[in-house]
This record gives sequence, structure tokens and C-alpha cells, in this order.
Amino acid sequence: MQARDDLALIEASVREAGKIARSFFGGDYKKWDKGKGDPVTEADLAVDKYLRETLTAPRPGYGWLSEESEDDPRRLTTEFTFVVDPIDGTVAFLKGRPHFTICVALVREGLPVVAVVFNPISEECFTAIAGEGAAMNGARIHASDAHEVDHCRMLGDRTMFIHPGWNTPPLIPWPPMEIETRGSIAYRLALVANGSFDAALALSSKRDWDLAAGDLIVREAGGIITTHKGEHMRYNGKETLQPSVVAAAPRLHPLLIDRVKNVPRGQ
Repeated sequence: MQARDDLALIEASVREAGKIARSFFGGDYKKWDKGKGDPVTEADLAVDKYLRETLTAPRPGYGWLSEESEDDPRRLTTEFTFVVDPIDGTVAFLKGRPHFTICVALVREGLPVVAVVFNPISEECFTAIAGEGAAMNGARIHASDAHEVDHCRMLGDRTMFIHPGWNTPPLIPWPPMEIETRGSIAYRLALVANGSFDAALALSSKRDWDLAAGDLIVREAGGIITTHKGEHMRYNGKETLQPSVVAAAPRLHPLLIDRVKNVPRGQ
């Protein structure tokens, strides 16, 4: 089956790329700012180069979309496109925190059909094929059965949840929750998929490469992932910016959407 062959190729490449990331992690390496507080390191570029070489050589007909590569418009004409974040969570990487991931999704007609999110420090490798479920290191994973916002395990920005804007109707303040964060948005999505957390919420814009792999993993684990308006996301279009993301256990997701659907962007 082609999807399984693609997954095997992607997972093997990502795991090898993890060795490259680990060789830089905690060491001395070049780093600079792409602008507006968007850092990049030589590790990002080394991983990107390795993945592009190892993935596109055996799949020359597939397109390529990566945070660290110049956009190639050919991706808009190919049936399949690799959507890649060489290091998602570069700030965490820079700070020596083990919460970054390497992410690759294979997108077809706007939807991810194969996905890998790999944390090379914890060696958690999350995988999914459309219609075949999701796994972590080969073991099936499932979203939690959480069904209340109160005291749910939430991944997000703690300061966002206490913003004074929540006191202005129709918005309402958040109840007590167990709030944590992770530097990689893809890692947050994967941790919702395996039930370690009940939800992940971000009301700031994200790029396709931040979300595509985690999107499939969440859905194949039985979770729900949408924008804060409840809209499903499509990837590899001319525009690669997504407005927000809400990923959660299936019974919790609609409760979160009810709370955030009226939020103006940037709340």
C-alpha cells in the first residue's frame, strides 16, 4: 500500500533527522532572527536539507512545502506534497528544553493523509495514516474522554486564559484548568492525541507546517481539530496561514468552540 510505504519512508527519514537535531541540541551553533521574533538555527537548516534530500529523491513527483525552504509553486500542481517543519519549537530548542519536534505530513487535495511528529529527545514518535488510526512508537493512541472544561488538562498560553477580554459578554471567564504549555504546537497536538492532555488551544495564527501533521494524528486518534470558528483546515493552498487551532477530546471540543467562537482575532 502506497500510504504505508510513504509512512515508512517519512518515519525513517524523520528519525535520522532527529539524530542531526540531537547533535546540535544543548551545544554551540549559529542562530539568527528571521524577523518579528522568529528565530532560526543552523540545526533547522541542517534538518531541512536532510529531509528534502531523503524524501524527494525517492518521491520526485511530490511537492515540497517547508518552513525553512523557499516556496516552490510546483507544490500547487502535484497530487502529493510534503509539508515539513524541520524543528517545530525552535525557541524551546534554543533554551535547551526537550519540547521541540520534527514534523512531516503528506498532503493530498488539501488534507493530510500520512503524518509523523517526532520528539528526538524523548524519542516519542507519533504516526498516522488516514483511515488507519494513530500510534506512538507503534502502539495505538486515543484522545481522552474528557467532557467538561472545568479542571480539564489544557495546553495553551496561561496569560491568554486570564486576559480581561474574557469578562466582556458574550465571552465568559475560564474556569479552573490544569494549564501547561509546550514549545512545539505539533507536540501539543500529539499530546492531545495520546490522551496526555484533553485539549490544546491557540488563538494566534499558525502555518500549515505547524499543524498539518498533528491535525491528522489528532483526528485519527478520535479527537477533533478545527479553527476557533469550528472550521476544518485545508493545507497546501496558495495561502499557508491558518487563523487559530482548537484540538480536543471529542466531547470537550464543542464546549471549547462555544467559548471561543466569538473571540476576535488576537484575543
